[in-house]
Amino acid sequence: MSGSKQAASPRAKRVLIVDDEPDVIGYLEMLLNDAGYETFTAGDGTTALEMARRERPDLVTLDISMPRASGTRFYKEVKKDPELAPIPVVIVTAVTGYGGDPYGYEKFLSHRSLVPPPEGFFPKPIDRDAFLAAVQKLLAA
Repeated sequence: MSGSKQAASPRAKRVLIVDDEPDVIGYLEMLLNDAGYETFTAGDGTTALEMARRERPDLVTLDISMPRASGTRFYKEVKKDPELAPIPVVIVTAVTGYGGDPYGYEKFLSHRSLVPPPEGFFPKPIDRDAFLAAVQKLLAA
């Protein structure tokens, strides 16, 4: 029996994917799992908030338009909770602004005085490489 110890590998960063579209969840899970992240999912804001409190993800990807509690409500609740507020939130949404501006919703959220702007924003369909680069940057620690 060898006396050498194998170094424990660092825990994979955990990402909570919040979206009500199974195809989007599957796509984001595939991207993130292939990049070495552990994922878990929620299909609405209410379930997502419970999971965030219980599981303490390292990052959340968030759709805006969902049944039950919307992504906007989830975002406000997370950013107002001192324990959850440090978790970076990357919004992944098809919600656009006036005139179809894909970044219109990001501008709207960024100018709200009650909550800070999201740490990332990607209109659907997402730019795969830019999305993964943003996630990697936010989770580098």
